[in-house]
Amino acid sequence: MKIQWLGHSAFLITSDAGVKIVTDPYQPGGYDGAIRYGKLEQPVDIVTVSHEHPDHNYVNMVPGTPIIIKEAGRFVASGIEFVGVQAMHDESGGEKRGKNTIFSFTVDGVKVCHLGDLGHVLNPDQAAAVGTVDVLLTPIGGYFTIGPDEAWQVADQLSAKVVIPMHFKTKKIDFPIGPVEDFIKEKPNVKQLDSTSIEFHRDNLPEKRSVIVLKHAL
Repeated sequence: MKIQWLGHSAFLITSDAGVKIVTDPYQPGGYDGAIRYGKLEQPVDIVTVSHEHPDHNYVNMVPGTPIIIKEAGRFVASGIEFVGVQAMHDESGGEKRGKNTIFSFTVDGVKVCHLGDLGHVLNPDQAAAVGTVDVLLTPIGGYFTIGPDEAWQVADQLSAKVVIPMHFKTKKIDFPIGPVEDFIKEKPNVKQLDSTSIEFHRDNLPEKRSVIVLKHAL
């Protein structure tokens, strides 16, 4: 299974059998040009949407006729089960920014969890509903979402083996969010790859938690 970071909170996840999943597609040029990540050109099979904001729900950016999954519950698409767990976009029960859905799914024996724009650490019921995960895709930029400290707490709650940060400041996003350096400083086992993607297999997951920082592809 391969995970490629497209940009912001969008990842392209490809199974060994060729099933392609995109998470939280952004609107290129959205928010009056604040989003400068590029457009995806290849068709995919499935898209997950954590919430209805243009930097996360722009399914028109995705070519083809993918199945769209955007609610809490259990769904099966292309032989893969997706579990959506209801959470919030802020620490005030959704009063500021509304709801957010966490999605977890297992590809080629590796359980992936995408937190969307999570705005709080998980409560016990949410943590239990997600369960332990192998690869955690987590926002770390703060302001609109959890920041570095809360992201690490959530990684602890889910016993994540690999943490891949997303939703942070780069040259292609003009949001008031923090850079990845704020998250990785003083973290153990950090790998900043000169690559947009990484492959995982059930038998090569790290014994101790690793933080993997990818380059954006678009």
